[in-house]
Parts: sequence; structure tokens; C-alpha cells
Amino acid sequence: MLLSYRNLTVSYGGPKLLDNSGLTIAKRERICLLGRNGEGKSTLLRIINGEVGPDKGELESIPDLRIGKLDQEVPDELSGSVFEVVAQGLGKAARTIAEYHHLLLEIEINPNDTAIANRLDELQIELDHTDGWAIEHKVQNLLQRVEIDGDQPFATLSGGNKRRALLARALSASPHILLLDEPTNHLDIPGIRWLEEFLHKSDVALLFVSHDRAFIRRVANKILDLDRGKLTRWECDYPTYLQRKADLLAGEAKQQAVFNKKLAEEEVWIRKGIQARRTRNEGRVRTLMKMREEHAERRKLQGKSKLDLSDAKLSGRKVITINSLNYSWKKEPLIQNFNSTIWRGAKIGIVGLNGSGKTTLLDLLLKKIEPISGSVTHGTKLEVAYFDQHRNQLDEKLTLAQNVHPAGEMVNVNGKPRHIISYLQDFLFTPHTSRSPITKLSGGERARLLLAKLFIQPANVLVLDEPTNDLDIETVELLEERLLEYSGTLLLVSHDRSFLENVVTSTIALEGNGQVKEYAGSCDEWLQRQEEKLTNLSPKDSRSDKSATLPNSTTSKKRSLTNKEREALKTLPVKIGDMEDEFAMLSTRMASADYYQDSASDLTGDAQKLEILENEILLAYESLEALKSL
Repeated sequence: MLLSYRNLTVSYGGPKLLDNSGLTIAKRERICLLGRNGEGKSTLLRIINGEVGPDKGELESIPDLRIGKLDQEVPDELSGSVFEVVAQGLGKAARTIAEYHHLLLEIEINPNDTAIANRLDELQIELDHTDGWAIEHKVQNLLQRVEIDGDQPFATLSGGNKRRALLARALSASPHILLLDEPTNHLDIPGIRWLEEFLHKSDVALLFVSHDRAFIRRVANKILDLDRGKLTRWECDYPTYLQRKADLLAGEAKQQAVFNKKLAEEEVWIRKGIQARRTRNEGRVRTLMKMREEHAERRKLQGKSKLDLSDAKLSGRKVITINSLNYSWKKEPLIQNFNSTIWRGAKIGIVGLNGSGKTTLLDLLLKKIEPISGSVTHGTKLEVAYFDQHRNQLDEKLTLAQNVHPAGEMVNVNGKPRHIISYLQDFLFTPHTSRSPITKLSGGERARLLLAKLFIQPANVLVLDEPTNDLDIETVELLEERLLEYSGTLLLVSHDRSFLENVVTSTIALEGNGQVKEYAGSCDEWLQRQEEKLTNLSPKDSRSDKSATLPNSTTSKKRSLTNKEREALKTLPVKIGDMEDEFAMLSTRMASADYYQDSASDLTGDAQKLEILENEILLAYESLEALKSL
């Protein structure tokens, strides 16, 4: 046992975030901390790290316990080289080596600067008489482990590489326990796979918060569930936990139903006539009083968000046509000669390494920026709703209600008027919170607020840029359900493999050097090719090893499509769209009164035609699904 807390209690004025809870962390455990947004997961990590204190609780730990922590957001104030940032994790002992490393970079730029040269000599003497060179070796070793060049300016790194550098800093003090708060945020999919393998090889005890279900399945061997102020430890992996937790909640609901029935019966008994009250059993009365207290103190399950997308009129069948698209950034090609057509109803995932241009591609497709050459043509009747990964659509000066709907108290949801406060309750915001500024909202709450703003906007094209960041798993799963039901066109940038797997029907991958390729299905095939590049395996070798490297894979490999099947995969959606349009037109005509008054109408023939069309559409969909499964 490395650390143990008993009777841990934390409250900030409302319901207790932690209510006399217990927690233990032992060597080599990899524990995932689960709970809804606002339950107190990040607060618990801060308590364990010593950043804040609990209201009460008894702590036991091994002597000189060392804890490292990777926060959810990258601090704004960090500067200097990557080496200097990582060395900061070693405290005062690393200041000399950090300065020495900084001046080495400076003298490369100014080789004739005698002041820098003299200071380097002084530092070298100091390092020779201390353990400074050992520290230097340790930092270089960490940088090698996280695969980052220490000479780069930290500020110029991508979000994912900044996370790698901060992970190295958290590990620099050789912690017994490593705390990770949403570690996959800002990482691309290969980066997440790298982190999974890195953590598997590490001996450090791990407590992490994540909404990425594929990451949890790959990493966690224990689950810690924070629910209504109570911490429950589950000695199992994530899939097993899901089943056991569902069984527990079902049993809890049954027990509460029995309790509520008994309480109702006792309330009826005590309200009987005056003669019955004279002869009533005082022990039974005391029991009723206790039942009333128990019912009043019961913490109910937090409700689920209600995410309902507002409908819009159908767009044209061709939504976006992309012709010979080219775009570069700082003379580096991001997109070269990309051609494609996005059809109505398509659900497309957009994937790529950090910095490959995923958001840029969205901006090009939405005509927010102009290409260097080529064209993007929009179809007819497009109504676009856009989810921005940086939450820039939220105004810090406004309340939640004003951010969602600044024009008044009433909003229109699917053609029905609703009060803004009532609407925000669907997204789990209380009336008091809805009228408050957004400055104190967590990342997950901001994501929910932006979804609330987005979903009252009628849209037949939905564009989501990293929508799952910071959302709790229940809300992510509910968002999946709504997107599957959504009849419009979806463009989705995400690094959440489970989310992509469950939602998208095809993938656009930005593969670097301007190469853009399309794949049927989710991102698995693209991810496999990335791993083949990284490991220098042949396609045959990589396929045989896929079950060991990809989550949720089996030893069987889906075969490649033939050229004929690939062509069918492209043409079938068009064919289905044509048949559906024909079916809709004929159905509408046959439903009108004029049809039956027209002597030229062929009721029998048209009815047979409708039946044939319906069967052909069903067969086409079956063929399309069969091709996608390959």
C-alpha cells in the first residue's frame, strides 16, 4: 500500500463531493476514476496531490511518498526549451543544469559572446562538484522515453507534444503514484496508442480520469467509481465494471421501490382517524420518522442530459463537392489534389496526426478560408451548425442562458417554444447556474453548454470538432445515440476511437505531406497503416500482429475490397439517394386528391412500382452494409 485515505469528506456549500469515503492505492495498480461531470474527480486528484485539503480525512502513506501529476490543461506560463520545462520537475537541483542547457543553445546562436562562454565555464565547474550531470542524464533519458527533442522551444510544440513533455516532467521526480487528468485530451490517435504502451511498460502506480473508453479498456486494471459522494472500488477491468455497475443500479432501484412503497403505506396509516392515532404503536411511529429522515437524506442519481437535435429541411443530395483541392501552410503542403463528394446523410470522421490540418480541412469545406487552388462547391439548402473545439463561441461576460440564447427568455426546440431555463435543465444546469456567468464552469460543463447552444440551431449539416473532450462517458454515449438518429450530414473530427467506431460510416485521413485518403468505416484501417509506418513492418506482418496492438481486434483480418466493390461502395449511396427521391415523389403524388381524379393515373402499376422501389432500396442498403463490414 502506497497511500490510504479514510473518512474523506469535501463540501463546497452544496451536496458533499466526498462523503466519508475511503481510498487506497497500491504498487503497480492502474486505477481509472469514473464519475459524472461535477462529481469531484479533479478535486480528488488535487487532494491526493496536496494542492487542496479535505474538510476531514485520515491519510496514511509510505515515508517520502512522491506523487507526479499531469493536469487536464497545459499551463499558459511555461516558457523556455522542452529540456528546461522537463527539468523544472526536479526542483532547485535542476536549475543549474537547466541554465547550462539554455546557454548551450544561446552560444550556438552567438558563438562569440564571451559573457555566455564565461557563465558556461562557471556552471560546468558547479556541475562537476554536484550531481548535476546525473540530473542532466535523467532529463535526457526521460525525453528519449517520451520521444521529444529537448532543444525545441516548448511554446512551438503541438498540443499533443506539450502533453508528452509535461508527462516527462511529472515523471522526472520518479513518483510512486502518477495522477493523470484527461490524459488523452489534445493527443492524436497514434499519440494515444503511444501513451497506452508507455503506461503499460511503467511500474508506477496510476490513478487517472478519462472519458476515452478505448483508453480505459486498454490501460485500467481497477475502477474507482465516484457516485453521489461515495467512492466504490471495483477489482476488475472496465467492461466487467460496466456490467456489475448496471446490476448494482438495478438492485438499488428495486430496493428503493420497496422502501418507497412501505413508506407510503406507513404515511397512510399515520393519517388514519383520531381513534386509530390514540391506539397507534409508538415504536411504529418512531420507525416511520426514521424512514422519513432516510428518504430526505437520500442522494438521488443525477439525471441524464437530454440531447435533442433541432430538425432542418433536407439539403440537396450533393452536400459538398471537392475538386482538386490544394492548401499549404508556411509553404508546407497540408492538402494536395483532394477530390471527393459528400452526399446527404453521410457521417464522415476526419482523422490525422496533430498538426496535419484536420480543422483546416473543415474550414476549407465550410468556405471559411480559400484554397490555394481547386474548389469547394456547396449543394442547395445547406444549414450548418458548428461545434468549435476551443469553445470560442462562448462569451465569458455572459451568463449560461445568454450564451445559448441572447435574444430573450424563450427558445424554439423542434418547432416548440420552451423557456431557456427549462431547456438548460435538459443539459443538467440548475436554474441558479443558468443565470450565472460561465467563468466557473468546468471543461465538461462548457462542452455541454456549447452542445446546448448548437442543438437549438436547425441544421442539416452538423460539424463537430473534438466534441467529446471533457465530457463524461454517459454524455458521450448519449451524444452517440443522437448522432446515429440524426438524418443530416455529419463531419466529425475526433481522437476518440470508440466514438468514431460507433458513429461514422467513412473516414477522411490526412496522412501528411498533403496526402488525403478516404476509407470505408471508422479509423481502424488508417491507424493500422500508421503503425506499419512507425514499426517498419510489412503489411503482411502488421496484419498478423494486429490483435496484439489494436484494441478490441480479433485475430481475423477483414479482406481488402476489390476494385469493383470499391466502385460499388462509392456509387451505391448515389443510387440509393436517386431511388429514395423517386419513391418520395411517387408516394407524395399518390397521396394527393388530384391523383385519384386524374384518369391517366395508374393506381395498380404505381403501387407495384412503389413496392419494387422499396425492395430495391432495402437490397441496396444491405449491399452497402455488407461492403462497409469488409
